[in-house]
Amino acid sequence: MTGRCVGGAQVRPLRPLRPPQQIRQMLRALQARRREMPSGMAAQPATPAGSRVMDLLIRQVQRVLGERSRYRYVKPRVLREGEGVRIESPCCSRNIDRSGGVIDIALLQPGTSRGGRGWTLYARDHTAGCWAAQAEDEALQPLLALLCQDPQRVFWP
Repeated sequence: MTGRCVGGAQVRPLRPLRPPQQIRQMLRALQARRREMPSGMAAQPATPAGSRVMDLLIRQVQRVLGERSRYRYVKPRVLREGEGVRIESPCCSRNIDRSGGVIDIALLQPGTSRGGRGWTLYARDHTAGCWAAQAEDEALQPLLALLCQDPQRVFWP
């Protein structure tokens, strides 16, 4: 089939559809390539909108953590944890880990209070090995302020 001129513009012929067998082969090849990816890349579901929101949340928490009053010389990591974020940091005080290893600091989870609209801030109880709720709020900023100030050394032991 050749292109023909319609109103002075060149029109290209449509490509014929691929047979279903060829489409299945292409899908298998893509799935095989995905399995060969480094772990973590293939394990994350493809949710572009949710992923962008989570990336913005992580950057916001990282920016606020730069303004904290305790252990400013330590660089904490902000990681995805379900729908929320977990913050871990090297143990500089050596109160929890004598070797100065990485310990959990805080966990921010959305929708756990106030009818699913608020945020809950958890601190790690290292002796019991669990997360303990410290504060709830509809906005994220007051919880991040509490995390950064930490007057009672709950989060940064």
